[in-house]
Amino acid sequence: MAVNRTPVLKRCRSLGLDPVYLGIDKKSTRQLKRASRKISEYGLQLREKQKAKFIYGVLEKPFRNYYERADRMAGQTGANLMAMLELRLDNVIFRLGFARTRKEARQIVDHKHVLVNGKLVNIPSYQVKAGDVIEIKENKKGSQRYKDILDVTGARLVPEWLDVNQETMQGTVKEVPSREVIDVPVNEMLIVELYSK
Repeated sequence: MAVNRTPVLKRCRSLGLDPVYLGIDKKSTRQLKRASRKISEYGLQLREKQKAKFIYGVLEKPFRNYYERADRMAGQTGANLMAMLELRLDNVIFRLGFARTRKEARQIVDHKHVLVNGKLVNIPSYQVKAGDVIEIKENKKGSQRYKDILDVTGARLVPEWLDVNQETMQGTVKEVPSREVIDVPVNEMLIVELYSK
């Protein structure tokens, strides 16, 4: 399986991204040495795509598949793409506050700790739908790992399209998120322009 092993803060610096969007509260003190050249239109589009891929932890081929599915759906392609990325199971676990980072959320799903509508799901890219109930398995809820996670994520703001009960470690997807409520600093129109060439 392909894994991106680039140091996170280094990648954030190169993309001009705040590590907070990844759930990381570290800050890098290094400054990026940028050439004073102007970035081309293609360069800007590519950077936006790389930013989205990096934030959600998606590699090129699956990302392209998301774009093609979003393009076939009704409505704006860019908004559909962002909604599909937000509705990945690993991202929903992160948004509910059951993981500190999206990478940790992916691991939690991989290790079979997550139930969707009472059924075990261990596919991080699983697309949840409006009305789905997501919870941590009963025998894992009391573990020290989740107590530590909730201590860190307890104050995190849960998006309005999700409903969460942290005592029972259960969350519900109220609706498909619109682009206005997705707080990711990505200009999805540049991604659409890049892929529609």
